Amino acid sequence: MSEPAVIEFRDVQKRFASNAEPALAGVTLSVMRGEIFGVIGQSGAGKSTLVRLINALERPGAGTVSVDGIDVASLDADGLRRLRRRIGMIFQNFGLLSSRTVAQNVAFPLRLAGTGRSEIDTRVDELLARVGLTEHAHKYPAQLSGGQKQRVGIARALATRPEVLLCDEATSALDPETTRSVLTLLKELNAELGLTIVLITHEMEVVRRVCDRVAVLETGRVVETGTVGDIFSNTAHEATRRMLGAMAEHAA
Repeated sequence: MSEPAVIEFRDVQKRFASNAEPALAGVTLSVMRGEIFGVIGQSGAGKSTLVRLINALERPGAGTVSVDGIDVASLDADGLRRLRRRIGMIFQNFGLLSSRTVAQNVAFPLRLAGTGRSEIDTRVDELLARVGLTEHAHKYPAQLSGGQKQRVGIARALATRPEVLLCDEATSALDPETTRSVLTLLKELNAELGLTIVLITHEMEVVRRVCDRVAVLETGRVVETGTVGDIFSNTAHEATRRMLGAMAEHAA
């Protein structure tokens, strides 16, 4: 791709205890602007740690993580607030506020940003229409299906008009049909808004459906990276072959 990298990891290492095995060990990769970049690996591979470094929910022990050329670890509190408005995030467990309605959940980041009431109302209406939840605006999360909850999470993540969307196992709690629906929505948003999406998953089928490129993690290391077509047709590492085998078994 000719567009510059928007996210870069350079020899990133992360440990959660001095005597523990590294969660990430020398990770180097780039995410290009406007692509859907998949990070895949089994549980414990370091995927969630990697994605949490992008918006500084975690800090690297060594190496650098940069967004648009800025070292994330160098930002002060004000700089971090500005960065996090540019980076939306959706989660496996949805992360919704149970005591607030769908509309109030979507409005929450806008209220934190000090946006005016009229602008909030307009933006919430626009987002709920985009994710197909207009008629559910006044319901509470407990009244929604899993797929609907994740659509609320996506709408909330988009509220501040981010340039980057981080998806941490966003479909792993959903049934296959709902997963396909959510992935279709993410692909549409990528195309319509030019969103850069980093998608963390342990499912090769998710990667196959929506990603442009993918990095395979095993025990905190990137063992393979490339376009989705290359990874599926010319697999180079045993970790990738195992996940492809699991996908084939599940399909059968």
